Amino acid sequence: MTGQKQSDEHVIARNRAAAFHYELSDRYEAGIVLRGSEVKSLREGRVHLIDAFAVVERGEVWLKNMHIASFFHARAFPHDERSARKLLLHAREIREIERAIVREGYTLVPLDLHFRNGHVKVTLGVGRGKKVHDKRATIAERTEEREALQELRARQRRGG
Repeated sequence: MTGQKQSDEHVIARNRAAAFHYELSDRYEAGIVLRGSEVKSLREGRVHLIDAFAVVERGEVWLKNMHIASFFHARAFPHDERSARKLLLHAREIREIERAIVREGYTLVPLDLHFRNGHVKVTLGVGRGKKVHDKRATIAERTEEREALQELRARQRRGG
């Protein structure tokens, strides 16, 4: 390597339901404060973002309800599996997020958890909850795309 730092990025967990339940407008990448046993559990992929959400409290952003399974070898001093974890963002980003949440009624949702250059990062999405008819439209679009792709593949297999 000639003076360039190679970006090592590895996705640990994704919140696939977030894109379905929310219309996402902005995305932010934040660091996360973790204990050693939590990082080791993340390296094993033992984490769930399903019910997780983020809140702004007293000028700090906290990730709540994220489940990180306990690490077997740290059973003498185990971590709390669903404790609130502090997120590390710039003050300007926190103000932008807080403004969107308070004034415009948006929600802060974790989209994925990944390693970047050895550090755990979380991607947050600022979005508004979709209405039921919007979710139905999303399902219909996905169904159309899937059926069109299946038809295209069937034509290619038939040779024409």
